[in-house]
Amino acid sequence: MGQGVVDSFGRCGNAPLTVHSARTTECKPVSAAEIPAREIILAAINARYRHTSFGLRYLMANLGELEACAAIVEANLQQNTDAIVEGILAHQPRVVGLGVYVWNAVRALEVVRALKRRAPEVVVVLGGPEVSHEWDDQEIVSLADYTVCGEGEDTFRTLCEQLLHGERPTRRIWPATTPELATLASPYPLYTDEDLAHRVIYVEASRGCPYRCQFCLSSLDKGVRMIPLEPFFADLQTLLDRGAKDFKFIDRTFNLRIQDSVAILRFFLDRLRPGLSLHFEMVPDRLPDELRTLLAAFPPGTVQLEIGIQSWDPVVGKLIERRQDAQRTEDNLRFLAEHTGVHVHADLIVGLPGEDLGTFAAGFDRLYGLGPQEIQVGILKRLRGTPIVQHDESKRMVYNPSPPYDVVSTSTMTGSEVNAMKRFARYWDLIANSGNFVGSTALLLSQGGSPFATFYAFSEWLFESIQTTHHIDLHTLIRQVFVYLTTIQGVPASDAASALAQDLHRTPGRKTPRFLKEHLPRDWKGAGTTSPTGSLARQNRHWGV
Repeated sequence: MGQGVVDSFGRCGNAPLTVHSARTTECKPVSAAEIPAREIILAAINARYRHTSFGLRYLMANLGELEACAAIVEANLQQNTDAIVEGILAHQPRVVGLGVYVWNAVRALEVVRALKRRAPEVVVVLGGPEVSHEWDDQEIVSLADYTVCGEGEDTFRTLCEQLLHGERPTRRIWPATTPELATLASPYPLYTDEDLAHRVIYVEASRGCPYRCQFCLSSLDKGVRMIPLEPFFADLQTLLDRGAKDFKFIDRTFNLRIQDSVAILRFFLDRLRPGLSLHFEMVPDRLPDELRTLLAAFPPGTVQLEIGIQSWDPVVGKLIERRQDAQRTEDNLRFLAEHTGVHVHADLIVGLPGEDLGTFAAGFDRLYGLGPQEIQVGILKRLRGTPIVQHDESKRMVYNPSPPYDVVSTSTMTGSEVNAMKRFARYWDLIANSGNFVGSTALLLSQGGSPFATFYAFSEWLFESIQTTHHIDLHTLIRQVFVYLTTIQGVPASDAASALAQDLHRTPGRKTPRFLKEHLPRDWKGAGTTSPTGSLARQNRHWGV
């Protein structure tokens, strides 16, 4: 329900659940005796504390008169199912709306099973991208009472009005009507003070995407719809006045309509303040001079651009209907690296139809040479409803049948190669993307010809050494990188220790491990840093500020 591209949520402090009633600006733990009864509960199963549920706030804001008897309850994936269900039922709801996404689908199913077992009289309404397509074979859809497919602001309200004040509808699947964005009530007042102080604030200036990339749900959109800027800027100003600093635009193509992009950047440039963080997703080959000038004016790390390259191979691009001017993309990435303080997060996808390990490696090296701060190595997922399925037979595409439906093998990439790339992606994120190993990553990659081949070899060695890709503490990674640099690559121990210690102290308060101190001069103190530990910490480790 709500905007399908919103994919993350949060919790409040150490409270087991966060409760947002109508137009509240507080987020605080509540005891069972204090929990008010609400006829409608909008439930979010969140990824982590830092994120918020933008889609459910949109639904809440557009309930009309029903908003007064509704509340948002946010949990997260770290909580067990019983705790989530208990928090929902504590409000004694008649209707529970639950957002379902590919990353929370398993937990959402558990929650719906438990709700129907413990309180079968409660009406469960599903929404979100995971249940908006190919819903006829999904257990969660069969268990729930109703499913809203698509943008649900208008349709969910209509359904709730009938459930609470009319006859119970007989049809179970509700295709959503497309709402007029200019007439929707604003969700932004529903961000709490806790959200503004500690969480990512999701905002949108447009919905939809003009491109037809077959792996993406946005390929199903029918055009792009813009939100009027005047009321949008008024909402942004109110959020800034309340203390918001961390803004993530969920627009699929922020730089599609240049005059709007310019206006938004100027709005924030005129209101710069310490800690301000702006995240945009942009089309890689569209960066005219107006945007270049504005982006160059922001302090380093303030603006993060997520740039989807996905594949440099023109044959693969044509196969999946991804249009991209490679030369312009290169020019734009080079400009961002050399002339701005923008933090570039560039995406590549493993396992696309027709892509093999060799073409991916060449694309990775090409992208690495253009200097983005982060390269997100993603694994192809067969999202429900996407046209990528048309290649299943011809390219022998095999996917995991369970969420997140990641690719297992293709006609051009074996299962063992895909598994190796999953390890590569995980270790690259922990080491290169995290900002914890900026200098030592450069040192590691400088020892060979191809950055991809060099890190691939390290990745395989690391997995053989520790036999895991998760729950690895920072000091374990530091020791393993040191061992690889010194014993496998032959880097002098003093050079490796210096690079790792310098990286470690990009974040204040960290102590140098004894095994590194043994190879450092007695008077080594490092360059020091004043990097904050808040929302910009990861970016600032890359920039060294």
